[in-house]
Amino acid sequence: MTSRTSEGSPHAGSDADTDTDNLGALPRTRSISRWDRIWRPFWVLPMVIIVAATVAGIFLPEFDRSFQGELPYVFRGGPNGARDMLGTIAGAMISVTGLVFSITMVVMQLASSQFSPRVLSDFLANRVTQTTLGIFAASFTYALTVLRSVLDESGVSAGFVPQISVTVAFLLVLASVAMFLAFIHHMTNSIQVSSIVAHLGNVTLDVVDRYLPEPDAPGARLGTDSWKPGPGMTSQSVLAQEHGSVVEVDHRELLSWAAEHDAVVEVLPQVGAFVPKGMPAIRVWRAAGSAALEEDQLGSLRRKVMVEKDRVFNQDPAYGIRKLVDIADRALSPGINDPTTSVQVLDELHRILRLAVTRAELPALVTYEQVVRLVHRPQRVSLLIDLALAEPLHYGKESIQVPSRIISLVEDLLTVALPEHQSTLRHWLDEARSVA
Repeated sequence: MTSRTSEGSPHAGSDADTDTDNLGALPRTRSISRWDRIWRPFWVLPMVIIVAATVAGIFLPEFDRSFQGELPYVFRGGPNGARDMLGTIAGAMISVTGLVFSITMVVMQLASSQFSPRVLSDFLANRVTQTTLGIFAASFTYALTVLRSVLDESGVSAGFVPQISVTVAFLLVLASVAMFLAFIHHMTNSIQVSSIVAHLGNVTLDVVDRYLPEPDAPGARLGTDSWKPGPGMTSQSVLAQEHGSVVEVDHRELLSWAAEHDAVVEVLPQVGAFVPKGMPAIRVWRAAGSAALEEDQLGSLRRKVMVEKDRVFNQDPAYGIRKLVDIADRALSPGINDPTTSVQVLDELHRILRLAVTRAELPALVTYEQVVRLVHRPQRVSLLIDLALAEPLHYGKESIQVPSRIISLVEDLLTVALPEHQSTLRHWLDEARSVA
């Protein structure tokens, strides 16, 4: 891997091959779409199920009124029987909904205290829990909505029992029972440390695989590049308008904008870093004498660096490692003293790092038509290694299991790691041997 310092002009480094202009030099991460953000909150899926059930409870009885045929296996009772059945369903479903919610809260509290508060987002994002709450609440609202359509026979009008609608309410009860069993199975499995660690490992491994390029990928050899503006270039900063962690950088859009405006866009914070309100998040470098960017242009750039209250996995491989290390740290605390759990975490970190050390670094500079247009601060493999090993070794140095597991882990990584990653691994091998 070559190292080169480019300075003085956005055209510096133009002697590079044209394949460095390939978009393959950028992280292969998925963008967080507006659709993803809509479905992310815990309450959205249950609310959609409830609304769908309520709408069905309004219009399905009207279909019952117009349907003249006879169907087998539908409810054939009278108005009193329909009311009793729907009332029983509504009362039972709202009670069990409270039970499901209570179980969820207890599991979340246990996971937060036993493992890490940062694993709560994974519990809340699980579709089994969301669907279970939605089905139970939907059965309640559906039964109440259909109940209003049941009419007694009088001298003025004939009685009406929406037989198909009442039968659907019974089917919702069966679906609720099935979802309750699935919910209990999910909760009993998800609270196990092996399940939590394996889930975090799988997600993190997927992010690392998409984030870090193959050694022969276009632009991968530019991983150690740096860039300095020339004396004739001036900058304008784009300030963050809210605080939080950087969760996504739209590299392709920034590159396109920089090429269109003959500028160099420098993204200052790393993905996963905290940004306070008012801190410069982007710096735009252009030739001296260029007109200042207008507010709508600044806003357009600002939206290409997304800041949220909580970190997400999308472009942040260090986030998954951070969660795993938190679990290991908690297990090694004097109050818990569970080094075996810490070793389980190290096993998962071994799997993640084994992929990471076989990958090249992302380019800090991205060129377009052999001109540097984007400067960013990608997460480095050395950062992932340090994050994965530093704290478990520090807190577990008095343990018999932890240092020996780190030694065997690093020794295996050295057999597959690229040459540029081996100095970091040897450092941690020496550190582990010194306390073993």
